Amino acid sequence: MSRLQTTDNLTDEQQELLKLVRQFVDEQIIPVALELEHRDEYPTDIVEGMKEMGIFGLMIPEEYGGLGESLLTYALTVEEIARGWMSVSGIINTHFIVAYMILQHGTEEQKQHYLPRMATGEVRGAFSMSEPGMGSDVAAIKTKAVRQGESDEWIIDGQKMWLTNGGSSNLVAVLVRTDTGAGSVYKNMSTFLIDKEAGFGETAQGVTIPGKIDKMGYKGVDTTELVLTGHRSSSAQILGGEPGKGFYQMMDGVEVGRVNVAARACGVAMRAFELGIAYAQQRETFGKKIAEHQGILFRLADMATKVEASHQMMVKAARLKDAGARNDLEAGMAKYLASENCADVVEQSFRIHGGYGYSKEYEIERLYREAPMLLIGEGTAEIQKMIIGRRLLEEFQLKG
Repeated sequence: MSRLQTTDNLTDEQQELLKLVRQFVDEQIIPVALELEHRDEYPTDIVEGMKEMGIFGLMIPEEYGGLGESLLTYALTVEEIARGWMSVSGIINTHFIVAYMILQHGTEEQKQHYLPRMATGEVRGAFSMSEPGMGSDVAAIKTKAVRQGESDEWIIDGQKMWLTNGGSSNLVAVLVRTDTGAGSVYKNMSTFLIDKEAGFGETAQGVTIPGKIDKMGYKGVDTTELVLTGHRSSSAQILGGEPGKGFYQMMDGVEVGRVNVAARACGVAMRAFELGIAYAQQRETFGKKIAEHQGILFRLADMATKVEASHQMMVKAARLKDAGARNDLEAGMAKYLASENCADVVEQSFRIHGGYGYSKEYEIERLYREAPMLLIGEGTAEIQKMIIGRRLLEEFQLKG
């Protein structure tokens, strides 16, 4: 391994796991990613390999059948997988967030019911906040669950948007309105756990997955809408068993998700750097390798510095969360820094490749289409700056 993206004070077990993941990426993902991505084909064999390695249960405690690893271990694993193909990291990202939310906020019955099967990959998770006209304004959601009298039955109607794993998942954590009379709009939201079949069309009573959304990048993984029409659920399917806590549960999940997106950005940036520095040592112009031209050398130095800075910020955010400390400031910084740096590093590698970078035969073309998703996933740069700015005002509030 290179000196870039090294992480201090890892245990022998962490180092061995990451070595195995890197080997899996180099042997099983990178050789097939380009072909699968061009066909927009779900990477079934890769997913089966990750199941066998226990990656779907990486952070699920051993008592529920998982490996019981830390957020840092998970983030470093995601970094490696995204280096191979970002779409594969997306397959486990939303699954991980749902498992984390159930672990942190679910009832014991919900944990026992879902987590062991999520650890093996038998149950695969997706989560849903966004709606067609909502964007980053979570308070504006319209999908609504209405309680039927004094019973434990609820009827859910609405339309959700941008579900990663919407088709391949069989469990979706969905944020909906439950107007129970609380004074705050945020306390009138609940997270429902909705079971469904994998696939498209009507996948459960009152649950329809219309089909895959065609995207410029981030292919292979399915991104979908979710239409709920008179879907019958119960209080037992509310995360934690009580309505009114959904917004805070989702925000907790998104917070660790931001560390995850930062890790994915680190992985994509590292791959772009690897491709750029390799090509620069092969391509010749004006009688010498282009890496010997000062302009290219400066690009490589800038790229490597951004790759390293992003990684270390991501590691800090993960370690804070593992220590039980508040990390919304650092998670926001990590996601913002890593995604912006990733976009820049990918573009610089693209420029190093020259005209060949525009060809679909070269891997950098795929990265060029994938990097923009990281700028908007799990909150745009503008949302991250708002979070960072507000936390800074708390930290540096004037006294007296």
